[in-house]
Amino acid sequence: MRHRTAGKVAENLWYLGREESGVYWLEGRDGSILINGGLAHILPDVRRQMEDFGLDAAKLTKILILHSHFDHIGVIPWFKRNWPAIEVCGSAETWRILQMQKAIDIANQFSRVVAEKMGLGAALQDVDFAWRDDIAGTTVAEGDRIDLGGTALDILFTPGHTNCSITAYEPERKALFASDGGGIPYRDGSFASANTNFTQYLESLERMKPLAVEYLCADHYGYVTGEDARGFIDLTLREGRKLRALMEGILREKGGVDEAAKAMNVLFYKECPDYFIAPDILEGVFRQMMKFLERNLQS
Repeated sequence: MRHRTAGKVAENLWYLGREESGVYWLEGRDGSILINGGLAHILPDVRRQMEDFGLDAAKLTKILILHSHFDHIGVIPWFKRNWPAIEVCGSAETWRILQMQKAIDIANQFSRVVAEKMGLGAALQDVDFAWRDDIAGTTVAEGDRIDLGGTALDILFTPGHTNCSITAYEPERKALFASDGGGIPYRDGSFASANTNFTQYLESLERMKPLAVEYLCADHYGYVTGEDARGFIDLTLREGRKLRALMEGILREKGGVDEAAKAMNVLFYKECPDYFIAPDILEGVFRQMMKFLERNLQS
């Protein structure tokens, strides 16, 4: 079953935010962790929902970044600046990227663009949402465990969507937090967002397959439970292979990366006009994917 509204996912686990972007609040005996940072414009919703669900920010001890893209770090600056003792965790590559001024500028710009596309630009007017190099934290890597006291998250390195992508797995609830690396549960399917490296993306999905999953906690378009959750990684694998074949066909037909990316973007928005990312941003994503495919086809 697919769920796209904020609320309690399982015991001590909540989904906060909006349909197009959300974060997860997981409570342990020794503190709570926010998993993913979402889009910046969901902050008013997150704050209101925390109050509605009785979630105390003073008990938030950690935030986990699953990768460095702007739509996954948006609410973190507000939390970190208001509660400086919060430990922000991410991969080594995530921290390298988020110390680069160019990456910071792009993240802040894209946050504004998407907020305006969603008609929510006002949500950012009175909030210090901007990422700056004053935010630093702890590095986590493959094999690490984040212990909250009676509840723990196991970390896997799962590149492909980005070079900095990690996945968290909570074995007690069988909850998988794979971010976009596990697929985006858009409508009734799964968008295999292999932005950086299609081969690695599919390999990372294969690594996730053996995990028992009852809750597939995605960062966009909510979470998936039960039978749908158990089959979601397989669904993303199938959709990923189909998408790769489609994009390779378009690349061969168009003969160049730029034209192929434009054609793919037109095709995507014809089928998915309400997708949250602004078309010019997603065209850049398709261009990046086409570049990888071009190199792969030439090798």
